[in-house]
Amino acid sequence: MKKLFLAIALMMSVLSSQAQTKSVPNQTEESDEDKSLAKDYFSQIMGVAMSATSNVKLFQFVYDWVGTPYRLGGDTKRGIDCSGFAYQLYTKVFNTAIGNNSRNIFSTVNPVSKTDLKEGDLVFFKIHSRAITHVGVYIGNGKFAHASTSKGVMISYLADPYWTRYYYKGGRLLADAPQNN
Repeated sequence: MKKLFLAIALMMSVLSSQAQTKSVPNQTEESDEDKSLAKDYFSQIMGVAMSATSNVKLFQFVYDWVGTPYRLGGDTKRGIDCSGFAYQLYTKVFNTAIGNNSRNIFSTVNPVSKTDLKEGDLVFFKIHSRAITHVGVYIGNGKFAHASTSKGVMISYLADPYWTRYYYKGGRLLADAPQNN
């Protein structure tokens, strides 16, 4: 219910600001005011303080997918797994192709310490295994988005005891990663 209220409030604010700027011909780019409203909205619903350099597209993508059920091997809103979610996010938000499973994805990153993680970095976990078994995308303030087997796409804290226990490494995509054109 709270999510619905916030979504309605944001839509009303955006529509109101668009109505005030309708008299400007050929306005095709999102205004600074609209970007600021979006950043305020995502900061509130995701509990992440967004800076002037924050990627609104990243937060919009995560917001759109939250609640999508988990499905091993899935890559659609009908069901998705952790690597499918990371793959879709990188394709749609960063126009970059990454691997199709958490271990393949890890092979395409430079390791990053937990304290140096930035929005869009990948976080890897070894859950009940010696091999990497889970991947998520860091969104800031110690939080990451991922597809959980129990709750589907969600936002979690790295500092949560469960995730702390299984955390392996953070990673930033290598500069020579393939771009989708």
